[in-house]
Amino acid sequence: MDTYIIFGIIFVILLASELLYFKIADKCNIVDKPNERSSHSSVVLRGGGIIFLLSLWIWSICFGFSSFWFLLAVTLIAGVSFIDDIRSLPDSVRLVAQFVAMAMMFYQLDILHLDMWWIVILALIVCVGASNVINFMDGVNGITGAYAMAALLPLALLNSSMDFADQNLIYVVILADILFCLFNFRPKGKAKCFAGDVGSIGVAYILLFLIGSLILMTGDVTYLIFLLVYGVDGCLTIIHRIMLHENLGEAHRKHAYQIMANELKIGHVKVASLYMGIQLLISLGFIYLCPGTITARWLYLAGTFAVLDVAYILFMKKYYHLHEEYLVSLRK
Repeated sequence: MDTYIIFGIIFVILLASELLYFKIADKCNIVDKPNERSSHSSVVLRGGGIIFLLSLWIWSICFGFSSFWFLLAVTLIAGVSFIDDIRSLPDSVRLVAQFVAMAMMFYQLDILHLDMWWIVILALIVCVGASNVINFMDGVNGITGAYAMAALLPLALLNSSMDFADQNLIYVVILADILFCLFNFRPKGKAKCFAGDVGSIGVAYILLFLIGSLILMTGDVTYLIFLLVYGVDGCLTIIHRIMLHENLGEAHRKHAYQIMANELKIGHVKVASLYMGIQLLISLGFIYLCPGTITARWLYLAGTFAVLDVAYILFMKKYYHLHEEYLVSLRK
């Protein structure tokens, strides 16, 4: 069967699955209600990001179960996250599930070796932390789908010549992302669904698997630059909250993108497009502008990291007072 026909059929199956989920979510009251962290003011269907997990199963069925442990890992963590979307689970349960799922993914990548146990433990902590940062960044319409696309496109581009993963996997996830964006990449108040933890955590594990495969094949950790924009915003926001002596487990709206959307009243689609555009520009620059030397790659990574850090700090110095005024208004 022609490849285009196969992917066309997959897209139709994904669309039908998403629409069926909407009916189930509506009937079972699986919804996202606004809270202090939210950038929305109306009730919206939650868990539309389950399409990413479904895309993995469809990919496996159509192209063979070549990455069973990876599929099992994402199924485990997406399943636990979906339960958490419906009924809040203890942090300990979610963390245990995340570490177990990440260990499964490491087994798939063949890096669970006793002689490098300290590297494995460090990688587990970093990867679980990265997946949670990606989850924390899911706060305005379109940002999860847009940012995932900003990572998937460079990965697909590199994989076409480097073959570090099944290209069909990347294409199917891109189709799922396009479909999700059809219902989520919309102005404030017009989203049909939110990703939920099942979507943001699920796509995080998929991206980490693909980037991990690339790093293992090349031995070059600078490819983590494909997640740099999220990493800077997420990590610096955590540091900021620690400096403010806040409970990191409590809901908040202190990310730069949240201040853009809430205090500065910049449209959700514009904010999501900004994050996608910056990450895509950085990633494509990394691919096309850096020569083959590892020194050049590290210099590019360090330079972009420094620029984003400075931009974040300057932005917060100028506009964070607006968020403080918002917090004061809540106490009145």
